[in-house]
Amino acid sequence: MLFTRNWLGLIVHMGIPGIEVIDESTEQVQVAIGAGVIWHQLVMWAVEHGYGGIENLSLIPGTVGAAPMQNIGAYGVELKDTFHSLEALELKTGKTVRFYKEDCTFGYRFSIFKGKQKGNYIVTKVFLTLEKLPILNTSYGAIEQTLGELNIDNPTIKDVSQAVINIRQSKLPDPAEIGNAGSFFKNPIVEKAHYEALDALFPGLPHYALASGEVKIPAAWLIEKCGWKGHQQGEIGVHDKQALVLVNHGFGKGMDIRKLAMDIQRSVKKEFQIDLQAEVNMM
Repeated sequence: MLFTRNWLGLIVHMGIPGIEVIDESTEQVQVAIGAGVIWHQLVMWAVEHGYGGIENLSLIPGTVGAAPMQNIGAYGVELKDTFHSLEALELKTGKTVRFYKEDCTFGYRFSIFKGKQKGNYIVTKVFLTLEKLPILNTSYGAIEQTLGELNIDNPTIKDVSQAVINIRQSKLPDPAEIGNAGSFFKNPIVEKAHYEALDALFPGLPHYALASGEVKIPAAWLIEKCGWKGHQQGEIGVHDKQALVLVNHGFGKGMDIRKLAMDIQRSVKKEFQIDLQAEVNMM
């Protein structure tokens, strides 16, 4: 969430704790997690207990309650892959409502809570189904390469988690050292014909073919091609190792970040005829 002005209303910080196994079989466990639990702490808990399914989501910032809001994902895995249900407080009535996977209309960085139910509920508890005998996903990004650099031939979920951590730390800024809004833009999804036209102009254009027939293109590549990577204007800028990340070098304001984001969007639209969409909620 990016504040572009002083907020005159009440701000409530989610702090509901707790990680609890509530059901178990020979192959799976169902876990209930308080919405205030830090996401990476949950991942580390799962790894320590040998429960697979979310190791590829290591080191994603934020809380567990925020995870289903935009169906967080990384390295070939999304929250919906392990999601069972959640409990949420309905602001209008004060009632607790249960949402199951099919109720959440999960999509790419999307859920019903970013759609028609935006602003109507506060997530209080999330239920995930984790695997005791997980099938590892190492084919996405540089995971296999990183495992090779670590001389690991038969990886465990702990190995995959560490590989993801190594990759993220190598190219993403540490919030303790420099303020940033995380990955600011979604990777755009375009029609196959649009991708083919771009690939003819930019041979080797990185892409990921989707089952729908559409093609996902890395937003970072588009932004870098437009010359924004490492760009700095005043107190704000674009990270020099990951063009998806907008950073605050000191005393930049939220409105400055918003303007930079809009400048980047216009640039990518002009060069590639692609509309970049922000992941960040701007207030």
